[in-house]
Amino acid sequence: MAATDELSAVFHALADPTRRAIVSRLREGAVTVSELAEPFAMSRPAISQHLKVLERAGLIERTADAQWRRCTLRTAPLDEASAWVDRHRDEWNERFDLLDERLRERKGPTDV
Repeated sequence: MAATDELSAVFHALADPTRRAIVSRLREGAVTVSELAEPFAMSRPAISQHLKVLERAGLIERTADAQWRRCTLRTAPLDEASAWVDRHRDEWNERFDLLDERLRERKGPTDV
């Protein structure tokens, strides 16, 4: 899937549990690709594909340090995704509250 905008790319990248686990691991600091790959029962090319998706979404940065390839988490795209969710959360909550109210109205008075 080719995301058409940055926010879509971030949500697409985070939709996969392996990529979410990689992002969680990188919260602890920069690590090598080998260290990132250790806990996963998948091939190096498969890990590399996950890293490419994360990199295209701007969530990680890969750098070369001699023969080692290090990955670092970039938090700005996560902050932007979080801000988008926060902006919409109030609207969603209002709609759920309105739905609850309408359902109570349709149910009628409760006999106690």
